[in-house]
Amino acid sequence: MQLASSVYRRFLLLFGLMAGLWGCSSADVDSYASNQPKLVLEDFFSGSLTAHGIVKNRSGELIRYFNVTIDASWDEQGVGTLDEHFIFDDGELQQRIWTLKKQADGGYLASANDVNQPAEMHLAGNALFMDYVLTIQYRDKPLDIVVEDKMYLVNSTTIVNESVMRKFGFEVGSVSLVINKQPSS
Repeated sequence: MQLASSVYRRFLLLFGLMAGLWGCSSADVDSYASNQPKLVLEDFFSGSLTAHGIVKNRSGELIRYFNVTIDASWDEQGVGTLDEHFIFDDGELQQRIWTLKKQADGGYLASANDVNQPAEMHLAGNALFMDYVLTIQYRDKPLDIVVEDKMYLVNSTTIVNESVMRKFGFEVGSVSLVINKQPSS
């Protein structure tokens, strides 16, 4: 009888922990629909931009920082290109080229040279959310990680971006950065 009671308590504890995790799900982008200023990709991601950020490991320890220059443009068909050039603190250089295609529902489909498949971008108010699988080099081998990107336009020239990186459902790191639109010359 005592063994059954112990198993029952463990089950309740496990169920309670799982229920708590389910209750901690992240906010939906639609909850930002009334936030201003409204993020319009064609307006913000046009011309020259810079970004400055940090990378933390799963323990929250700063492991890298970087600067990015971004050349952003849109063609006649409404397809956007973000040509990003990264310079990391250790001298490593990376380039990522995003292609943004507007969809019938008002969202965008984003693809990049190191992203496994096109990702849906969801916009509402001042927010943009996007999940994708990014291939990075880890110990000289390619490693696929799931990235959950959340961007918030805080004024007409500044976006704050928070990203959580996961592998097998576990958080392995995070990225925080600020993107600044440069004045047109």
